[in-house]
Amino acid sequence: MLTIRDKAPVTEPERQYYFMDLCKEHISRLAEELGHQPTCCVTTFGCQMNARDSEKLVGVLERVGYQLIEEEEKADFVIYNTCTVRDNANQRVYGRLGALKNKKKKNPHMKIALCGCMMQEDVVIEKMKQSYRYVDLIFGTHNIYKFAELLMASFEEEGMVIDIWKDTDKIVEDLPVERKYSFKSGINIMFGCNNFCSYCIVPYVRGRERSRASADIIREIEALVKDGVVEVMLLGQNVNSYGKNLEENITFAGLLEKIEAIEGLERIRFMTPHPKDLSKELIQVMKKSKKICRHLHLPVQSGSTAILEKMNRHYTKESYLELASYIRNEIPDISITTDIIVGFPGETKEDVDHTIDVIKAVEYDSAFTFIYSKRTGTPAAAMENQVSEEEVKEQFNRVLETVQQVAAKRMSLITGQVQPVLFEEINNHDASMLTGKLSNNATVHVKADSSMIGKILPVKLTECKGFYYMGELV
Repeated sequence: MLTIRDKAPVTEPERQYYFMDLCKEHISRLAEELGHQPTCCVTTFGCQMNARDSEKLVGVLERVGYQLIEEEEKADFVIYNTCTVRDNANQRVYGRLGALKNKKKKNPHMKIALCGCMMQEDVVIEKMKQSYRYVDLIFGTHNIYKFAELLMASFEEEGMVIDIWKDTDKIVEDLPVERKYSFKSGINIMFGCNNFCSYCIVPYVRGRERSRASADIIREIEALVKDGVVEVMLLGQNVNSYGKNLEENITFAGLLEKIEAIEGLERIRFMTPHPKDLSKELIQVMKKSKKICRHLHLPVQSGSTAILEKMNRHYTKESYLELASYIRNEIPDISITTDIIVGFPGETKEDVDHTIDVIKAVEYDSAFTFIYSKRTGTPAAAMENQVSEEEVKEQFNRVLETVQQVAAKRMSLITGQVQPVLFEEINNHDASMLTGKLSNNATVHVKADSSMIGKILPVKLTECKGFYYMGELV
């Protein structure tokens, strides 16, 4: 007897569209049974790569007939797209799952799915099998393109469906995506990471680096621009490595030049470059660009060369400062932001002094400052001299205070200027105001009408409030 999988196309994305059609039939029958259109809620934990993955999940869900809602306690289908960079992200997922258990008992039609980086950890999968048997579907980062097929499997099969891949070289194009914003979009230009920083679990859960063909990226952006997108964010774990595994001879700087030429596109952003291989070619492309935003996120992690070596970062304090100085000299109006980890194994007060030196020398516009989180399976987790909680808190406060002082000074430099702002949404605290972004990624709040959302308009920065500005339309 032939199963539906035997009849399915073997090529992608045709195979997934076949399963979407089958899911649509199932959802139609379920709607009749429930007396309402089945609802779903997708909750995203973690980075912009995860946010983009969630847009892909939503694209499939809406295509097969689910109605997207924000209240997960009311949803017929709840999906957690998970992060595992820090342990507290894992704990949040476990807590949310526990709260769903009783809701699922009361709703026999309810389904729960888990995907994302956390699901790539063997210890997590074992915990799911032991303690969270009421979860219906689990998949990881490498096979997200198979979501429609896996969703159909969860409809057909009793019990938990688990499909986790350890790695992949596969990139599937042209699947549905439902964007959160009509006027801006994230774009995956590559997947995975080859750097193996000793504290980081990403290479183990996202796999090896693989780049998309530039023609596919350009085609996607051109279609987005026709659909009203004015700003794109190019996404990759290390965008500087773009193109290294492709047959075509192209660098990340070369890709940016191609994207720059797309008519109608107004802003280009990207995340995240690695300092060890950020090229002067890239800085020169940014310098002459009319579209690349004046913002560069340049993670330092530590200012101590000794700690950087333990972190396997492949640069020194001195080489990082030399690079930052070059960037500032070539593009004086650029905003440089960073990531800093405090409390890495073996870190001393003197090591933190070096980090504070770097903060003051580079003059970051802002910084994401984290306390080191021990991740099982990484080399750093097995290192001796793990720093005590009390000591970490003391040093963390020193770093945070320095970041705030330096950032306030940098932010005040452009107060009073008129700058273009992309209006993104209605202000959370005052419905008469809109919140937008400068080219340098700083946030601005302006009294303006909601019809201006999605437009780039000149704004006078009237007041600096630490990490954001108040502004007036010009």
